[in-house]
Amino acid sequence: MMGGAGHLGLGTMVVLGVIAYALGIDPRILIGGAEMLNNFRGGGQTVEEQAPRQQTTRQTGAPSDQMGQFVAAIVGMNEDVWSDILPKQKNIRFTPAPLVMFSGATRSACGAAQSAMGPFYCPLDKKIYLDTSFFRDMKQKFGGGGDFAYAYVISHEMGHHIENLLGILPKVQRAQQESGRADANALSVRVELMADCLAGVWAANANAKWRNIDPDDIQKAVATAQAIGDDRLQKASRGYAVPDSFTHGSSAQRVQWLQRGMQSGQVDSCNTFSR
Repeated sequence: MMGGAGHLGLGTMVVLGVIAYALGIDPRILIGGAEMLNNFRGGGQTVEEQAPRQQTTRQTGAPSDQMGQFVAAIVGMNEDVWSDILPKQKNIRFTPAPLVMFSGATRSACGAAQSAMGPFYCPLDKKIYLDTSFFRDMKQKFGGGGDFAYAYVISHEMGHHIENLLGILPKVQRAQQESGRADANALSVRVELMADCLAGVWAANANAKWRNIDPDDIQKAVATAQAIGDDRLQKASRGYAVPDSFTHGSSAQRVQWLQRGMQSGQVDSCNTFSR
């Protein structure tokens, strides 16, 4: 068992909010979240206009609760691995993505966000934002003993930071601005699947370094990837799936790319844009 050591309008925020439906959150929030991001491609309300006015609590120091400490530890383990392998594999220096924990709602350089959106990465300030209550909800929904499943979620967001450092996010944003909705969604899927793969790359290298991931951990992460596929979530919410509206990828795609990263441990294996 793993321990606690150690579309997207891409210029806006990169969100793992589709997990929200799996946690029993009103699916209309997901639609609002997707629209919030798409508005940066032109038209519609701004994030600030859509965001509710509610109390915001931000934590910048060391977390005091157990889940917060676990999240901080996983981020730290991500930093250890990426600071080692990114220069070796891509000749790029790794710079950390600061972790911002909040309660209820917060504001980032990308705009305002709610905890219901799930963890997200803001490319503008290069920070990862999350409300740790999200992981408590996830634990209640999927059951206990899922440390690596939670680590997968966090590492997916770090994967977006790696994409940003590689210069992929700005390029995709420009392409989205010149695309129709279906094509922009397809680009979002590629970005999200690459982040899944990069989470797998982190896991492979973390396990080589610390030997702290067992087959049960991997099974739980795969189950989580299956649970948050766009097709599964859409079928659960409305009885059918609309592939052109996918922004994160199907269950099969998410599992495929997560496993690809775990098997290879190589950043270059995660190029979803060449396939």
